[in-house]
Amino acid sequence: MNVTLWIIQIILAVGFVFSGWMKTIRIESSKKTWAWVNDVPKSLVVLIGIAELLGALGLVLPWALNIALVLTPIAAISLAGVALLGMLFHIWRKEYRELGVNIFFIVLALIIAYGRL
Repeated sequence: MNVTLWIIQIILAVGFVFSGWMKTIRIESSKKTWAWVNDVPKSLVVLIGIAELLGALGLVLPWALNIALVLTPIAAISLAGVALLGMLFHIWRKEYRELGVNIFFIVLALIIAYGRL
């Protein structure tokens, strides 16, 4: 079970690092890739990206360093919340093709939260 959780943690962390990187460092590329980025304040996009990057660190570092292990399920629950809010935002904008990624991230995050608690 531990190996499975590690695999899921790494997959989810890589996904959120990519997403967070695009929203913080590659914001101009994000505007071309995701239509919604053009419709919200840049500071909000960057804030979401920073939250995703920090959450990705929280998924991996506590268990990798064996320090404050409770931070991993907290990070997972927080990232599930970020993905849920993103999903609701896409539903509100009728961007239904974007929902699959959000659902995938939510499921993986909840598996990690449950498994690491």
